[in-house]
Amino acid sequence: MDKHLVPSKPSTENPKPKPRRRPWQRCELELKGKFDPKYRHSLTGLLMRSYSEIGAFPHFYHIDGKPCQTHINRINNAANWGHQLPFRMKGISAVDFDNKGIYLVSVTKSGCLTVHDFETLYCQSNDLLPRLNEDESKHLMHLYLQRQLDVVRWNLANQDEVACTSVKSNEVLIFDIGYISSKPVDVLRTRCNLSVLGSEVYKGLCDIAFMTTDDSRVIASDTHGVVNIWDRRKSPLPCLELITGSHNTLNSIQPHVENQTIFGASKDGNIYMWDLRGGRTSVAFQCHNETGHPPLVSLKLASMLAKIRSLKAQSDIVPKEIHSIDLDPSCPYQLAFHLDDGWSGVLDIYNLRVTHVHCPPPAWLNGASISTDLLYLRKPSWLPTSSIYVVGSSSVSGIHILDFYPDTSSPSHVDYIDDPQSLPEINHKRKQNIFVPLSEGVTTCASHPLNGTIIAGTKLFQLVSAAFYCMLGMEYSWQLFCRAKEKTCEIKERTFT
Repeated sequence: MDKHLVPSKPSTENPKPKPRRRPWQRCELELKGKFDPKYRHSLTGLLMRSYSEIGAFPHFYHIDGKPCQTHINRINNAANWGHQLPFRMKGISAVDFDNKGIYLVSVTKSGCLTVHDFETLYCQSNDLLPRLNEDESKHLMHLYLQRQLDVVRWNLANQDEVACTSVKSNEVLIFDIGYISSKPVDVLRTRCNLSVLGSEVYKGLCDIAFMTTDDSRVIASDTHGVVNIWDRRKSPLPCLELITGSHNTLNSIQPHVENQTIFGASKDGNIYMWDLRGGRTSVAFQCHNETGHPPLVSLKLASMLAKIRSLKAQSDIVPKEIHSIDLDPSCPYQLAFHLDDGWSGVLDIYNLRVTHVHCPPPAWLNGASISTDLLYLRKPSWLPTSSIYVVGSSSVSGIHILDFYPDTSSPSHVDYIDDPQSLPEINHKRKQNIFVPLSEGVTTCASHPLNGTIIAGTKLFQLVSAAFYCMLGMEYSWQLFCRAKEKTCEIKERTFT
């Protein structure tokens, strides 16, 4: 057959180079068996756009057959809609998940401490199950402590304990959820200050933190610019005090992952860092020094924001109150901050520079009331992976889901580079931050440590759940639905595909 073939004449034209095709990233993933960080970041856009509200759970609970104080305040709030209510009557002030996401704890301004079973709470948002307005079974513990509560935390080294406190109290109350008792298992107190008239003035507490390796060490910041550190095995009084050099309130504190450095954020817009390993703040925990120990580093956030030329050209940078700081669980050198005007950003603690900024429209632009919002310290939260930051809006009812990926491909990065070639085949849309509208104004957020479900506490005493509907979220929702179904009737085992 070869003798019947006619050879082709060689072409005199230069052959055109074939266009180079980008490798199919999903195939490359299957061959290498690992995620490329940039490919994983490109997929976060799908995750962020898939969040929506799936349920709201009002605080309609009883104690000994009678409505609790938060329940009564919610009814009064509905009856006086549109009127100003006292500060003590307003909303859920803090929520927090345990390490495994099994339990959710919340506190209200009225003084209720509630521990929920997350699976039971989550399943009530499913339309396939009946929803009751007043379901006492969706919480494991409900205590009315007869005092304002502003913050609550799980003990990272002992997940049976939760601690709560208030800016109007100098006590940290620690409860064991295994014992349904209104009496705490431990009470820690700050040292008192003496006023000019000789009367004792106590310090209110703004935030609590625990060490990850030692359940006896408790940290709390107060309204006088001091970080108090307790050793519960020795004394109910602080064994160490870290000072800022001023008497401004420390709204938020955050220990580093190694438990050797502590960050604090103040009402006057400064971020402080204390190093417990050495330097000027090195000291043994066994002794107490009345003079306190100054920070190793003190940063004025307004000055750092003024170094961003594009931001300074558009806005007048002035010192603002810092509501919260949080370390990124997937990138431990990123310290997120949230300001009282709704701005959020990231401080690179290695290079001491602001790398990300998100500046939503001000509250007055949307006609929102600023006076009522100033009563709250908004508490945002990181998602467990992907460097996504979730924060309640300061002007409208909803949450901002912010892409704070540690690279210039993040839309919030100060040196953002829009590279269309970096987009995978399945996601051709440009990266952008997402706003998810909710039924009520948000005061605090917490994200599930395993599946990324967001729980938001609101100004009207409700817990609002926002979930995503990608494959992971659907699979987990199905598992929760099957578990709830098995509690009420016998069903055959089914496999979700």
